[in-house]
Amino acid sequence: MDAGHLLGPTGPLARGVSGYEHRPGQIRMAHAVQEVLEHDGALLIEAGTGTGKTWAYLIPAALSGRRVLVSTGTRALQDQIMEKDLPALKRHLGIEIDAACVKGLGNYVCRRRFHELSSSADAMQPRFARSLPTLRSWVETTDSGDRAALASIAEEDPIWSRVVSGSDTRIGARCGYYDECFATRVRRRAESAQLVVVNHHLFFADLALRDTGFASVLPDYDAVIFDEAHQIEDTATLFFGSRLSTAMLERLVRDARLAFGGKRGAEGHDTRLLDAVLQQSSNFFSALPGNANGGRAPLPPEAIPEQALFALDNVLAELSASCRNIRPPLENVLQIARRADQLREALGSLEEAGQVSWAQGSGRSPSVGSSPIDVGPLLRERLHERIPCVVFTSATLTTGGDFGFVKRRLGIDTEVSEEVVESPFRYEEQVALYAPTHLPDPRASDFVDAAAKEILELIRMSEGGAFVLSTSLRMMRMLAKRVGDEVDYEWFVQGDAPKQTLLDRFRDQGNAVLFATASFWEGVDVPGSALRLVIIDKLPFDVPSDPVVAARCERLDQAGESSFMRYLVPAAALSLKQGFGRLIRTTQDRGVVAILDSRIRRKGYGKVFLRSLPPARVCDTLGEVKEFLISAGQHPNISTLSAP
Repeated sequence: MDAGHLLGPTGPLARGVSGYEHRPGQIRMAHAVQEVLEHDGALLIEAGTGTGKTWAYLIPAALSGRRVLVSTGTRALQDQIMEKDLPALKRHLGIEIDAACVKGLGNYVCRRRFHELSSSADAMQPRFARSLPTLRSWVETTDSGDRAALASIAEEDPIWSRVVSGSDTRIGARCGYYDECFATRVRRRAESAQLVVVNHHLFFADLALRDTGFASVLPDYDAVIFDEAHQIEDTATLFFGSRLSTAMLERLVRDARLAFGGKRGAEGHDTRLLDAVLQQSSNFFSALPGNANGGRAPLPPEAIPEQALFALDNVLAELSASCRNIRPPLENVLQIARRADQLREALGSLEEAGQVSWAQGSGRSPSVGSSPIDVGPLLRERLHERIPCVVFTSATLTTGGDFGFVKRRLGIDTEVSEEVVESPFRYEEQVALYAPTHLPDPRASDFVDAAAKEILELIRMSEGGAFVLSTSLRMMRMLAKRVGDEVDYEWFVQGDAPKQTLLDRFRDQGNAVLFATASFWEGVDVPGSALRLVIIDKLPFDVPSDPVVAARCERLDQAGESSFMRYLVPAAALSLKQGFGRLIRTTQDRGVVAILDSRIRRKGYGKVFLRSLPPARVCDTLGEVKEFLISAGQHPNISTLSAP
């Protein structure tokens, strides 16, 4: 069956879906995905916003007859595929699609941990007691155990950390709750499904786990399709590295006390050994170098406090051995031993070749870790050489018009199919790009005041309906402080409420202003006139002092390449492309993207950024911006503006 026909103007979707739009680009993408699923290989496909890429890969995957993993950038997209896209395809195409959704273990309630909390003295603490009755009632009736299905308990409620599953707490087949386990049920369902929908974090957690000798999280598969593939390098860096934090050690000690409590042969361990773990943890993290900016700081070998490290390693080794010596063996106690060993491995990785070590002392849980300098070789070995068919798709994969950067970062050095499917949106008509040259350099001391003045002018012209996207929390707060009280519209700041709550309020207002940072640069969808202005303060370069970024730049420079042009500029161009993409979500949307960083027009490398963006109409002055808003205004307030 041809996927293109199903999506075409005479196909069942066109006949059955009200308001269906025939999209030639969607058909091109579906043919490309169907081709690679039939013949194996790798496919890179940039599908512009509005292409309809989800159906363009789901239909070929469902028709392939192969077990296909679809890996998404977020859990929200997983839910959309399972609850909206696949049911619609089944209904209109008349085909059976055997699909299962698997999320990370932390999304599912662990019956054993729930029972342990319910029967412990902690259940009486107010922070748990207020939610426990609701949770108990839900656990008794839910089929999925997926915490997302219980909206009455907030995502940030502290009870979740005590009752959800996790790779460090899961016992496996010897658990007394194994057959009733929600995570076990999900895994069994996935083993029989033809299409398995996961997210990048889970995919790479599984990929990293397969090399350790432990059982994999996901079933074996023939092909994988990565949606939002521009996130892969960051996710792979996380899971091919290691991390140890005070919170992880405190959680180990807390769970160990529960495991030892009342167990014959375990008496005494929870006093001396567990207190020693906490003490040595405090000694180790106190001896680490600090970072005044609160971010990650390099941790070179000479900066590692070896005496404190060895003391912490020794007490963890003693805890592990002690747990294994308890007779008769207790599975939940043996799990504590395995976790102690894993934390020792994280300590040992701090001087591993090919990795860069770092320390982060800010926040409630200081941490140390190591990250791979280059994930390309790891992806080549563990992904490309083992999986016969891999598809990478996103609205942002090319920089300056080609896939060279993303291919290098993802370790693709063999022949690969490449497709660029243009967005159906008419960017020249729908978007004005305002990139002023009169503002000071973003690194100058007077930039914040000048940017705030420009932002006020822009917001007054659009009469609200604006995202102000910053590259740092510090800049976001400074701009919000200077601009917020000066505007006549409701305004919100990231962090004042949960992300979804802020978005709902923003949409409902119709003329609100939202100040936000990186988490709102992608995966945020506000169609319609509620969002008609996106302001970006600076070109989103990675922080050069970050240990991983610095190590990657140093490696390129040592090889005789320009780390700035080969790494920092294209990476920032991809991020900028994501921020730009927040504005236009439908063919009816109109608005302005303002980039306040004059370097995009003044510097030679600015051409890379401009070539990477959709072809919008360029405005040089605020007067031109106002004229565009008047001519393109769909919002009643905008139409009342008068030209200068």
